[in-house]
Amino acid sequence: MDLKFSVAARIAKPVEEVYEAVVNPDQLSGYFTTGGAKGRIEKGATVMWSYHDFPGEFPVQVIEAIPNEKIVLDWEATDEAGIEVDKPGAGYNIRMTMEFKPLEDGRTLVTINERGWHSDQDGLQSSYGNCEGWTQMLCSLKAWMEHGINLREGFYQ
Repeated sequence: MDLKFSVAARIAKPVEEVYEAVVNPDQLSGYFTTGGAKGRIEKGATVMWSYHDFPGEFPVQVIEAIPNEKIVLDWEATDEAGIEVDKPGAGYNIRMTMEFKPLEDGRTLVTINERGWHSDQDGLQSSYGNCEGWTQMLCSLKAWMEHGINLREGFYQ
C-alpha cells in the first residue's frame, strides 16, 4: 500500500501573495509554524521549523521551489507521537509537494500532496497526523491571508 494524501483550498488572494506567505519565514511563523520558521524556502536550502505542539526545531529540505507554481519539501519521518522513527527501516524521508494555481476569479488554488510513509501502523498513524496538520495549515493560510487572523494562536498552549 502506498500511503499518500492530498488536500486543497482556495485562497482569495493572487498567487504571488499566497506563494510569498508560504516561502517567507516571517509570514509562515505568523500563521503556521507556531514556534517559528528560520530560512526562506528556496531550492537547495534547509529551513528550520518549530511548533508548540511538536517541540524542538526540525530541518526541512527544499528540493524544488518554482515561484508562484510549486514547492517540494523533504523531512525525516516521525512516528505518531512526533518522535523520529528509530526502528528497523527508519531513517526515511517524507515528501510534500505544494502546488499553486491562479484561478480566473483572482483566487489561488493551493494543493498539498504528501507521500513516502512506510506501509505499517506507525506510517499510517503518522500520515493521518500530517494530513490533519496540512489541512490545518491550509485553513490557517486562508484565515491569515483573507482576514488577518492567526487560527493557531493559543491552539496548543
